[in-house]
Amino acid sequence: MELTKLIEILRNNGIVGCGGAGFPSYAKINKSADTIILNCAECEPLLRLHRQVMEKYAYEIMTALEDVAAAIEAENVIIAIKPSYESAVNAVKANLSSFKHIKIGLLPEVYPAGDEVVTIYETTGRVVPPGSIPIAVGCVVYNVETMLNAYNAIYRGIPVTEKYVTVCGEVKNPVTLKVPLGMSFRELIELAGGVTTGNPAYICGGPMMGTLATLDDVVTKTTSNVLVIPENSYVVQHRKANIKLQFNRAKSVCCDCYMCTDLCPRHLLGHPISPAAFMTAGVSFRSDNTKPFLDTLYCCACGVCELYACNQGLSPRTLIGECKSNLRRHGVAMAEQVKLAPVSRQRPRRMVSKERLTARLGLAKYDVDAPLDERTVGTDRLKLLLGQHIGAPCQALVKEGDTVKAGDVLAKTPETSLGVALHAPRDGRIESVTDKFIVLNTRR
Repeated sequence: MELTKLIEILRNNGIVGCGGAGFPSYAKINKSADTIILNCAECEPLLRLHRQVMEKYAYEIMTALEDVAAAIEAENVIIAIKPSYESAVNAVKANLSSFKHIKIGLLPEVYPAGDEVVTIYETTGRVVPPGSIPIAVGCVVYNVETMLNAYNAIYRGIPVTEKYVTVCGEVKNPVTLKVPLGMSFRELIELAGGVTTGNPAYICGGPMMGTLATLDDVVTKTTSNVLVIPENSYVVQHRKANIKLQFNRAKSVCCDCYMCTDLCPRHLLGHPISPAAFMTAGVSFRSDNTKPFLDTLYCCACGVCELYACNQGLSPRTLIGECKSNLRRHGVAMAEQVKLAPVSRQRPRRMVSKERLTARLGLAKYDVDAPLDERTVGTDRLKLLLGQHIGAPCQALVKEGDTVKAGDVLAKTPETSLGVALHAPRDGRIESVTDKFIVLNTRR
């Protein structure tokens, strides 16, 4: 397939990264890349939909990968996956003979193996420079569901209107569902049998990097997991921590043990981030050395320092995030051409076991099967956010009262802006339109 045609298909069919910030997939396509990596690491505890989708749709996903590789003339295609995902690994192996360039890259059973900088190093030995993106080392990284969506667009003409989401934790029947974009978390949890704890909290995403959510939040193109967990749990309480209180605790409790830096995944790869240096500088009010503060811009917010490494229960990640936000608010950018330190020789001994992490977070009892269920899900009302990806938000092309069919284009980003189209997940009538969302009434 020609490169321009592939870009057009990905953009017009609304394909973005199905996790993280939702980077438009067409914008990653670059002929300077020699390697494409499919990320099937399932980075966080309790997440499982990528391995489930890989197991069922390996051929389709690998076909889309080969198409992208051919369009950019990349000869290396690596499926990055953990050996413990046996069914998914076997599905890939069963199809390898049909694809010339694809090979398997086995990842260690650690967190955060799914961080793209870590994934690239583990599969290619290349280290992405601080503040750079994968193309800086000739790589493009896609996730499993993104490539399935690409296949559906290329071969079936189907745009992105649905999303796989795992619902787990304190629910009666943990499950991975295929649901329309815009469905509320309340409906998702009802489909999983309802809540099984008295004071629930909700996290959109994984327990390490996910954000607190509400029942009125809705599924977007980047929603991968909804975790229901007791409000008084370790994971939730860290997210609700008061910044001023956490700063005062750090001033009185931090013992300069350096464990947060010793276990920092980006620091171990030679990036300049050091949570320990930031904590020391911050609590001592030192203003003669700004480097620890500026280096917070290189933090990937994985949470190892906060939820695993710190023996005092402090919140380095939260305080670093506050610092980063303030720097950006004042227009401070990452320095250019930052020197990359050598990969630490201690790295193999300092990686965080996913099994130990799950236990440390108090989540081991939730690490149970959540079977994939692709039955059509009914709903009366969908709230479709116009900003579901990095770049410019979509601009509505419909108005209140319009009747639409599933797959119709509801909104687009301007041609000159980074972004993709938004499509109707179901037949229905447009109930309301704002500059933030479109509400689609699907009642017949």
